[in-house]
Amino acid sequence: MTPKPLDLGILFDVAADRGVPTEVRLSRPFDLAPDGGVSWRMPALAELVRDTAGALRAAGAGPGATVAVVKDNHWDIVLLACAAARIGAVPALLSADLPPDTLAVLLARLDPAVLVAAPRVLSTVDMAGLVERTVALPGPGTVPAGAVPLDDLRGHRAPPPYRRRDDDPLVVHHTSGTTGVPKLVVHSTRTIIRRLAGFEAVRWPLLASRRTDTVASAIAFHHGRAVPWSVSVTWLAPRRMLLLADRDPAVAGPVLRACPPSTLETDPATYVRWTPLTAGADTPFRDVRLYVSTFDAAHPPMVRAYLGASRRRLPVWMQGWGQTETGPLTFRFLTRGSLAARGRRRPTTRDLGRPVPGRTRLRIVDEHTFQPVPDGRPGLVLARTDARCLGYVGEQDRWDDKVDGPWWNTGDIGVLSRGALRLLDREVDRVPGGSCLELEDVLEDRLPAVVEATVLAAPGGPAVPVLVTADGRLDGTAFRAATRDLPPLTEPVVVTWDELPRTATGKVRRAELRARLRTAAVPGTGRWT
Repeated sequence: MTPKPLDLGILFDVAADRGVPTEVRLSRPFDLAPDGGVSWRMPALAELVRDTAGALRAAGAGPGATVAVVKDNHWDIVLLACAAARIGAVPALLSADLPPDTLAVLLARLDPAVLVAAPRVLSTVDMAGLVERTVALPGPGTVPAGAVPLDDLRGHRAPPPYRRRDDDPLVVHHTSGTTGVPKLVVHSTRTIIRRLAGFEAVRWPLLASRRTDTVASAIAFHHGRAVPWSVSVTWLAPRRMLLLADRDPAVAGPVLRACPPSTLETDPATYVRWTPLTAGADTPFRDVRLYVSTFDAAHPPMVRAYLGASRRRLPVWMQGWGQTETGPLTFRFLTRGSLAARGRRRPTTRDLGRPVPGRTRLRIVDEHTFQPVPDGRPGLVLARTDARCLGYVGEQDRWDDKVDGPWWNTGDIGVLSRGALRLLDREVDRVPGGSCLELEDVLEDRLPAVVEATVLAAPGGPAVPVLVTADGRLDGTAFRAATRDLPPLTEPVVVTWDELPRTATGKVRRAELRARLRTAAVPGTGRWT
């Protein structure tokens, strides 16, 4: 029988009542409970959520109110979302790594009744006129005047769980913001819990968490992926959930070695940073049967390294593609065999597989006329799914512009061939007749010294390759040999990892990078970003 997904506010109460035996292991203590240690069980998590719900109610949050959460990355972002949902409020989960001016714009759009934030965040953004009341989390830094420490609000009894309608707003997430100020995406219980978490909460072969699994996640926990992941994995009750707050390999490596995962999900940028950990007999990935990657383009050398690190007979890399507004739209499984060929012009990681059966549909249309194009021709990718978000906070016109009846304009350029999608580029950043993403794949595959490649299209001229290496240097002869059969490219801009502007999920902020390189002109309209 397909399990009915849970209400977010009572997720851990129900898990405790069901006797879910899962141990939750943390890479460091919660910021929400710094004295709580790194090992938790469901009853203790339920108690922490109830206590936090009482504190939020005492701070002035209640049914229909927005509670903005801005803190350092950790899974307690999801716990704060549960606490807000429990009292009928709508949690808006924002990355603490957003630039202060961007954060101020988003808070102005949200107009939250309560802001819950880390002291270091409160010291960087002028909250005057942006929020009604501010609650400061435990942590380093000075609590500014007017903010109430969370510890001062503890001990208030939480009201009974609030029951909202399935189509009412439940949670707000923001998009990555690679091309500008992120959008604030509103999801309901029906879209993000019933449709997304509910689908994952089924014991699908290969994909679903098993009772013997150690399921690891090292994502940005403010992201729209965190809520459905948390609900579905908690429901499936694996032996252990491993939550990594810090994705620095020097910090994450020892945690992973002490608690080797059997399934692992993180963003491609983190996979790239952790690639050195794939080498050696003591690699923490030796027992991984399933890798999951959904946030950005994953390139062949990296995927190859992780599949090779597993000692399992047939480890699998599940590559998903979707958006914060829709959840996953397509998926594809990659194996060692499917990645055996190297250096091709059509790397396999650009083929993103087929729509989720019975859940999503895709079609390709001409970007000017919006008429369907023949199979095998590039065009704008439109998606149809019941998990589509409700809208954008403060930018409803922008959301309306991307909607065509039941179809959603993803703003991506792709090709459908026999039902499978090959992704080419974002419409705003495309190579006419080619693909920046394909060039990035090829450059990484042919240049072992390149850790990450970003190709910026330039209207009327050759594209600009920005290449990350360990020391910021690259052999010119090797570059020319690797690009001999590629479309014209400028001389590469070679940088180190830390020199690229990034989002909280590790994506390159392309608009900011263009501005730094003085190649601000974009080839697309950017209308659907």
